[in-house]
Amino acid sequence: MDLAQNLAQKSHCTKAQVGAVLTKDTRIISIGYNGPPAGTHNCDEEFGPDGCPRDSKGSCSLALHAEQNAILYASKNGASVEGSTLYVTLSPCISCARIIYSMKIEKVIFLKSYAAYKGIPSDEGVDFLRRFGVEVVQYVKN
Repeated sequence: MDLAQNLAQKSHCTKAQVGAVLTKDTRIISIGYNGPPAGTHNCDEEFGPDGCPRDSKGSCSLALHAEQNAILYASKNGASVEGSTLYVTLSPCISCARIIYSMKIEKVIFLKSYAAYKGIPSDEGVDFLRRFGVEVVQYVKN
């Protein structure tokens, strides 16, 4: 989780900084943080303190979530994420949860609640993953 927190600091997002680490068999297989796709513009540099334009739901129009970036980077480099564990600094949103489930990631460990961050009543992504058999736990530092 320490690595995920450090990765979050690399994000250029002006709203939230999120980091993710995918592990398998005790090895790191991929990392990611939230931000626009590689080769596009960093939100804080291109759009200033207000960040990128918002989409119809009020979310960042350019950003990929940290989980998405970690999964895409692994896939791009030929690493299988099936059976892996995802460490992420913010619990997955419902869209990321569907991707996590579809990619057969078997465990998610998160630091902070997406629902608390967004001010919504429940962690829909966590609920979805648990409903379909993915182990999801909140990280507690020993």
